[in-house]
Amino acid sequence: MPDGTGKARTRIQRRNRDLILEAALDVFSTHGFRGATLDQIASAAGLSKPNLLYYFASKEAIHADLMSGLLDTWLDPLREMDADGEPIAEILAYVDRKLEMSRLYPRESRLFANEILQGAPRMLDNLQGELKHLVDDKVRVLLRWMDAGQIAKLDPHHLIFSVWALTQHYADFDVQIRAILDDADPFDAAPNFVETLFRKLLRPDS
Repeated sequence: MPDGTGKARTRIQRRNRDLILEAALDVFSTHGFRGATLDQIASAAGLSKPNLLYYFASKEAIHADLMSGLLDTWLDPLREMDADGEPIAEILAYVDRKLEMSRLYPRESRLFANEILQGAPRMLDNLQGELKHLVDDKVRVLLRWMDAGQIAKLDPHHLIFSVWALTQHYADFDVQIRAILDDADPFDAAPNFVETLFRKLLRPDS
């Protein structure tokens, strides 16, 4: 993969970039963009600050790199909803994929949430562009399923919002959930509960 000069990166350069991005994910997801510093990221990566600046010109550049990859990953579960599939099965599969993302990628979820809570100053264009276009496309699919009587008639936008809210809660409020559950793993029971909830909601005769 080329670097900013068009030259292929060496193995060490790729490793150091990966170290920086992994450390930045920890720092940004814990402290938010404003609270994070280059010194914190360099320390977490085990690199000097000048060495870090060799790979990324600024904190903004690191954050932009992370957010670019994150948004694409975040959209994949919704992209996979098949307009030609069985409606309830497709929606429940989407719910399951989102819940699994919260289990596997809690730091990424908190990074995304932090950006949104700050007004999305670094990714508003992406939200109003790529994300909105994808949601609009899936809303048309949901409306078609509703008109055909295959799922209950609901507000399609708020149906998608409810999937986001319920599944991402398990990542963004992990500490609160585990405190209430005496540190039991919430993902032991969450999949069955969430599927049951949405299955009942989506039933055409509900």
